[in-house]
Amino acid sequence: MLQVSNLTPLQRVALRFAVISLIFYGVTILEGMLMRAHQINYDLMDPDHYFAIMGAHPMVGIFGSSFMLVFGAFYFLVPTLTNKTIYSQRLAELTWILMAAGTAIVWLSGFLFRYAALYTNYWPLPVSKEFSPYALGSFAIGNILIMTGVFIFCYNLFGTIFHKRDEKEPLGPMIMSALGIDGFINLYRKLTKKGVEKEPIMPLPIVAIFRGSLDTILDALVLGGISVIFLYHAAYSFMGMPLSAEWFDALIYKNIYWWGLDLIADGLVLIYVAGTWYLLATIISGKPLYMQNIARAALLVELVVSWNVWGHHLLSDQGQPNLMKIVSGELVTAFELVTMGIAVFITLKTLWQARPLKMTPQLKFLLGGILGFSLGVPAGIIQADLGMNRILHNTQWVIGAHAHMQLLVGLGMTLYAALYTLFPMLTNDVKLKSNALTNFHFWAHLIGGIGMSVAMGFAGMDGMLRRTIYPGDATYKTEMIVAAFFGSLMILAYLAMMYNIINSIGIRGLIEIFVKLPAPKIKTEPAIQT
Repeated sequence: MLQVSNLTPLQRVALRFAVISLIFYGVTILEGMLMRAHQINYDLMDPDHYFAIMGAHPMVGIFGSSFMLVFGAFYFLVPTLTNKTIYSQRLAELTWILMAAGTAIVWLSGFLFRYAALYTNYWPLPVSKEFSPYALGSFAIGNILIMTGVFIFCYNLFGTIFHKRDEKEPLGPMIMSALGIDGFINLYRKLTKKGVEKEPIMPLPIVAIFRGSLDTILDALVLGGISVIFLYHAAYSFMGMPLSAEWFDALIYKNIYWWGLDLIADGLVLIYVAGTWYLLATIISGKPLYMQNIARAALLVELVVSWNVWGHHLLSDQGQPNLMKIVSGELVTAFELVTMGIAVFITLKTLWQARPLKMTPQLKFLLGGILGFSLGVPAGIIQADLGMNRILHNTQWVIGAHAHMQLLVGLGMTLYAALYTLFPMLTNDVKLKSNALTNFHFWAHLIGGIGMSVAMGFAGMDGMLRRTIYPGDATYKTEMIVAAFFGSLMILAYLAMMYNIINSIGIRGLIEIFVKLPAPKIKTEPAIQT
C-alpha cells in the first residue's frame, strides 16, 4: 500500500497529475462509446447532445488526459534527470489545478449549454447565433485556464533547466544543446574528421522536452488567443454588441487555427513521444542510445517540420493557394515519415543491441506504441496527397485510421509504458498486485485500439463522413458495430488497469495523494485484571 507521508512533494504532484489524467481518460472513452452507440442507434440522444459530446471529446482526451499525464511525468523527470530541484513547487501545483478546472469547464460548456462548434471551432461558427453567450463564454474560460496551465508548465520547466543552473554553466551553450545543435556539430566533426566529438551538455530526453515545449507554447498562444476573442464576443453579446461574422476572414482563421492545432499532433506529440521512446529504451536496455547525435539532430529537424505541415488539413479548401497545398500539405508533411522513421529505427536498434530482454510491461507497451505510430503516421501521409485527399477528406478514415490509431494506440501505449516505468519511482517501489491484469490491459487496449481504428477507416473508405450522423440509413452500421465491439475492449482494458492500480496503492493512499486523512484509530484490547 502507498505511504503518502513518505513521498516527496515532487512525487506527490506527479501522482496528482496521473490520477486526474486517468479520470479524464475514463470520461473520454465513455464519451467515445456513447457516440459510437448513437451511430448504431440514432434514437439514443438528441443531435445537439451528440455534437456537444463530439466537441468536448478531443479537448478532454488531449488536454485533460494526455497532457496531464505528460506534464506530471515531466515535472518529475526534468529535475531528476538534471539533478536539480523544481523551480517552483507552487507553480507545479497550480498547473494541475488550472488544467483540471479548465478541462472540466470545457466539458460542462457542452454538457450544460450544448456548445458544439466542432473541436476546430471553424469561423464564424463559434460566434454564430446558434450558441448562447453562456455556451461560448464557458468554453472560452475553460480553454483559457487550460492554456494558462500550459504556459505555467513551460515556464516552470525552463526555470528548472536554465535558471537553476550552476555558475559554471553558461546559458548560451545550454540553449544550443537543448536545441540539439551540438548533435549537428558532432556529426560534422565525425564526417569531416575535424575535431573531437564532445559530450552534449543536455541529456537527450531534456532536449526532446525542451523542443516539444516550444511547440506547446506556440500552440497555447493560438488556442488561448482565439479563446480570448470568443470571450470578448460572449461578453459583448450580453450587451447586444456581438462580433460580426465578417470580423475575421474564414480562410486566414483556418490557417492560423490549424497551425496551432497541428503543433499538438504533428509537432508536440511526435517530439515528446520520440524523447519518451529514447528514455524508455535506455532504461529498459541499460545501454546508451544508438546514434545519439542523429537523434538530437532529427529532433531539431522535426521541430522545424512541425511548424510547416498544417497545410495538409486544407488540401480540399478551394480558396487555399495551390503552392501551400503542395509545399506544406504534401512535401513537408511527407518528410514526417523520415523523422518518425529515424525515431523508430533508433529506438528498436537500441533495444536490439541489448538482447536478450525480458518482455516486461514497459517493453510491451513501448513496442505497442511504436506499432501504433507505424500504422497511424503512414495513414496520415496517404491523406496528404491531393488525389487521395479528395476521397478521404472529412471521412471516418481521417479520424479513425489516422488520428485514433496515433492517439489511442501510438500515444496511449507510449504513455502507459511511461506510467508503468514511473509507477515504482513515484510510489517508493509499490508493486502492482496483478501481472495478469497488466497483461490483459496491454492486449485488450492494443487489439481494441487497432480494431476500432481500422473499422472506422473502412467506413471512411466506403464514404462515411466524420461529424455526420445518418438517421434511418444503415449503410455504415456494420462498421460501427465492429468499432463498438473493439471499443468495448478498451473500456475493459481501462477498468482492469484502474482496478490494478487502486488495489495496489489502496483507496486511502489514492485519497491522500490530494488530501490528508486523519490517522486510523487503533483498536486496543481492554486490560485483563488479575
